[in-house]
Amino acid sequence: MTVFLSFAFLAAILTHIGCSNQRRNPENGGRRYNRIQHGQCAYTFILPEHDGNCRESTTDQYNPNALQRDAPHVEPDFSSQKLQHLEHVMENYTQWLQKLENYIVENMKSEMAQIQQNAVQNHTATMLEIGTSLLSQTAEQTRKLTDVETQVLNQTSRLEIQLLENSLSTYKLEKQLLQQTNEILKIHEKNSLLEHKILEMEGKHKEELDALKEEKEKLQGLVTRQTYIIQELEKQLNRATTNNSVLQKQQLELMDTVHNLVNLCTKEGVLLKGGKREEEKPFRDCADVYQAGFNKSGIYTIYINNMPEPKKVFCNMDVNGGGWTVIQHREDGSLDFQRGWKEYKMGFGNPSGEYWLGNEFIFAITSQRQYTLRIELMDWEGNRAYSQYDRFHIGNEKQNYRLYLKGHTGTAGKQSSLILHGADFSTKDADHDNCMCKCALMLTGGWWFDACGPSNLNGMFYTAGQNHGKLNGIKWHYFKGPSYSLRSTTMMIRPLDF
Repeated sequence: MTVFLSFAFLAAILTHIGCSNQRRNPENGGRRYNRIQHGQCAYTFILPEHDGNCRESTTDQYNPNALQRDAPHVEPDFSSQKLQHLEHVMENYTQWLQKLENYIVENMKSEMAQIQQNAVQNHTATMLEIGTSLLSQTAEQTRKLTDVETQVLNQTSRLEIQLLENSLSTYKLEKQLLQQTNEILKIHEKNSLLEHKILEMEGKHKEELDALKEEKEKLQGLVTRQTYIIQELEKQLNRATTNNSVLQKQQLELMDTVHNLVNLCTKEGVLLKGGKREEEKPFRDCADVYQAGFNKSGIYTIYINNMPEPKKVFCNMDVNGGGWTVIQHREDGSLDFQRGWKEYKMGFGNPSGEYWLGNEFIFAITSQRQYTLRIELMDWEGNRAYSQYDRFHIGNEKQNYRLYLKGHTGTAGKQSSLILHGADFSTKDADHDNCMCKCALMLTGGWWFDACGPSNLNGMFYTAGQNHGKLNGIKWHYFKGPSYSLRSTTMMIRPLDF
């Protein structure tokens, strides 16, 4: 580039030299000067004259102010001299141009370096600006890409979590499906077994039906024969009943006679011998037995008013003066008290052990005269207590054997665990309580529940260790609480005027 500038500048100088006006100075003897301005520097050159008026000198003259010899010696041959003169001028020009070129090169080096440095700086600044802009854009794009990447990662994490949850749900469903399939297979197997058993049972049932039909035919024939026999027996019974009425009158008269004799013997101090049977005495209850001189506890036969047959009862002659007729007793759980209405009506069990006298007999006895009720209780720790009521009687079957009580005393709680205002008797097949829950089914046994009240002496019997937390046990709330099942209970009655 430097060489190009140099040639361009040289061409400009030559053009200027050829075209510039020649200036003459009279003080310098008519020489030509050429002035060149380059930046702050100015250059002046002395040029040779080509005027035809110049005279040729035959001698060489030296001018100390001259920079060079302007004219050669005049030769005879003018063309040759002129050519030499021109060559000499060209050499001078060449020297001048070389000097000028060297000067220009020396002066242009620093400027070119400065220009190059400025160009490099400008280029560098431009590149830095471009780089900064690119870095900013890159940073912004990087931030955006980071945000996008974060969102993508979050979304990916959510999708992975959802996939895991779906996988777990699918696994659970598959497991449940396998379990259901196994259960279905088991049910199918059971159904197959049941179908096989049903088929077998149907076969047996058909055989039994055939056998029953044969027996039914035989029984029908037997019934026909028995009907005839029964009719004959009824005729005989009617004749016997007529005779029996006469015998009953005679028996009553005989019993009164015996009773009078026993009283007479007792007053006179005569000892009775074993020949007399206690069944023959017309005792209404155990109080009559006790007053007749039998003061040992045991089983006696009493004759209850309005009852067609005598009844064996247990008489307690030891507690509180004796003469007690036992109507209920629990002691070892050997007897099931979860029974129906008819069984509680007529009674069940053995008077020497666990038993219920029967609502119909209790009603008949308490209808004879006024009675007192005493209830003896014992827990599994051996503690004993009692509750006594001054008035006790129950209604008839139409009145659902309703309980009537009055006047409570005793050690089995300050309050009565029996309903004083009265309650109907209920069993599992005859619900007469005041609760929608059917107390007899829930608490078991037959009792005067009212609204499942605070007592049930006919509940389930629980042994020691299992008697706590039992709402359907033998309970007396104000003695041991609502869920304590007692060890033994005894209900007994005695005339109020005993």
